Amino acid sequence: MSGAVVNLKKKASSVRRDVDLSSLDFNNCPVRDMMQQIGGKWSTLMLEALSRRPYRFGELRRMIPDISQRMLTQTLRDLQRDGYIEREVFPTKPPSVEYRMTDLGHSLYGTLALLLNWAEENHDLVRAARLRFDSAGV
Repeated sequence: MSGAVVNLKKKASSVRRDVDLSSLDFNNCPVRDMMQQIGGKWSTLMLEALSRRPYRFGELRRMIPDISQRMLTQTLRDLQRDGYIEREVFPTKPPSVEYRMTDLGHSLYGTLALLLNWAEENHDLVRAARLRFDSAGV
């Protein structure tokens, strides 16, 4: 990473949202509702993996070795519940299960990929800003 500051002024102005925060119902906020799920520790990794191709449960488990089986199961269920992925059970002994991204998941991933790319490009800058802030004792 070069450490260069990425100028997003021109890009940000083209995607600016005009939202009157005073008129929002924060108890029924679509942004909070959606971000709560996709912002989870494991959800983004699952969506990233499944954006490439379908995977079986065991493949996903090996791909992310520090996720527990319970957390992987819960994350996949949550993503399935929201309609981002689908689960197919194959009639083998023992039964095998494959997960794939739905059309809704692919539409989400198009936007999510922009955020993931931004995070990778600016991670060093954010970490440096945190370090400056923490060392200033604010």
